[in-house]
Amino acid sequence: MELKTQLENALKDAIRSKNDVRKRTMRMAISAFRQVEIDKGKLLDEAGLIAILQKEVKSRQESIAEAKQADRLDLVSDLEDEIKVLEEFLPKQFTTQELETLVRQAINEAGAISPVDMGKVMKLLTPRLQGRATGAQASQLVRQLLQG
Repeated sequence: MELKTQLENALKDAIRSKNDVRKRTMRMAISAFRQVEIDKGKLLDEAGLIAILQKEVKSRQESIAEAKQADRLDLVSDLEDEIKVLEEFLPKQFTTQELETLVRQAINEAGAISPVDMGKVMKLLTPRLQGRATGAQASQLVRQLLQG
């Protein structure tokens, strides 16, 4: 089933069950999709939808850090609940071993031997991540493997 349809069905279920956190989170995610579609003037594909969900999760993680600094633990709890809801719709994340295998393959294909070649590796690797790992995680591992 298409991701957008899953989210819309989850919103309907949340409304029926009176689950406020889930309802609020689904509404924000659907709203973000629609806004991007309006801005771009075209419908998003699955990869675009996943990227937006990841962006929403990242935004909430940053908000958690800010809320902790402000000693607002009530906000931290709400944001963590929202992240859990969003993560239900994201693809299963790569394990460390799976990601390392993928990175090693990309390094071998690119013929990379030093950190200078990192761009070549990332160019091959980024499309293979498919929302199952962040670019930051991948680049950190690429840098680590190329340095030594």
